[in-house]
Amino acid sequence: MPGYGSGPAGPTGGPALGTVPVGDSREAGWPGPEQDAAGHPAAVPAPAPRPALGEGAPLPAAKRKVPAKPAKKKGRNKLVLACGGLFALFGVAYGAGLLLNHSDVPKGTTVLGVDISGTRDEAVSKLQTAFGNRAAAPLQLMVGGKTVELKPEKAGLSLDGQTTVRNAAGSDYNPVTVIGSLFGSERAAEPVMPTDEEKLQVALQELAGAAGSATEGTITFDTGKAVAVPGKPGSTLDVDGSTDLVVKAFRAMVATGTSDPVELPVTTKEPVVDQAELDRAMKEFAEPAMSANATVKIGTKPIAFGAKSLPKILSMQVVDGHLVEKYDLEALKSTYGNTWDGILITRGTGEKTAVTPQDVAGALGKALRGKTPAERTVVVDTNAS
Repeated sequence: MPGYGSGPAGPTGGPALGTVPVGDSREAGWPGPEQDAAGHPAAVPAPAPRPALGEGAPLPAAKRKVPAKPAKKKGRNKLVLACGGLFALFGVAYGAGLLLNHSDVPKGTTVLGVDISGTRDEAVSKLQTAFGNRAAAPLQLMVGGKTVELKPEKAGLSLDGQTTVRNAAGSDYNPVTVIGSLFGSERAAEPVMPTDEEKLQVALQELAGAAGSATEGTITFDTGKAVAVPGKPGSTLDVDGSTDLVVKAFRAMVATGTSDPVELPVTTKEPVVDQAELDRAMKEFAEPAMSANATVKIGTKPIAFGAKSLPKILSMQVVDGHLVEKYDLEALKSTYGNTWDGILITRGTGEKTAVTPQDVAGALGKALRGKTPAERTVVVDTNAS
């Protein structure tokens, strides 16, 4: 009768030790040994032997060698220290420079070589002391070989001390400038010298009439009566070509304190005012103006202008080819003096202000054109609106 399996029998009649009944183990759900192709149990590989200590096995933590840290370079440390020292020194110097430059105009600020550092008032005073006389001195000019003078104030040329100081004031935080101030370095500021172009043109035109050989037709009041004077062609100052030269001459005089005569260009000129224009101006204004006294009354106080005062006040000028009267406001004010002091005129804005030379000139112009005594007296309305 067949046994548990086909293997050899053991001493008790059961399967021999070392064999497992294949059928029963599978039925029981036991895991059987793996078999080879012939059905025999596969050999189990023996465990690999442990490597001996020191032959591939990791060393204990206490015996592991730790890589040594590279030694610090001494030269590198010195460089870092030196850079740190320089930076600290720079900070101290910069702070000291800021402390010294706490004024309105920083230390070492100059205008045309003159130190103006300090408060704004001090700086303006220093500018006035150094350049005030230079900026007011007459310019020496030459027109057609003739030397003439031109006052800067009349020609609209000036040194603006207030604006110069305002531009130069304020802290300069540039490290080069701040630290340089500790060693006496300068911070140059540009002088502001504005030009009133309109005043300069008028001044040069007057100069052209006085210095050139050409003359313009005009009317004079020097004899106490109106006299027509025809113009004649000739050489005259080239106004447009002289403008830049005069400005440069003024700035050079302010900077150096000296003024060598500057030769201005001339040109040929024909009179603008012809005989027809002379006749018109004489008839419409000049002859009536000098025919009798002209009276201006403000408040209760009148003043008469006549043959003695009018030649000092009146002149003629060319405007767009026509002769028109011109009033010397300073001479006019000198004539009426303090007569109308304390009298106020109500302006269009409602504001009440004192009498001005312009008020008097406007009234005088109307009176000079009058033909009857009544027309030649003009009352200024102090309540005008």
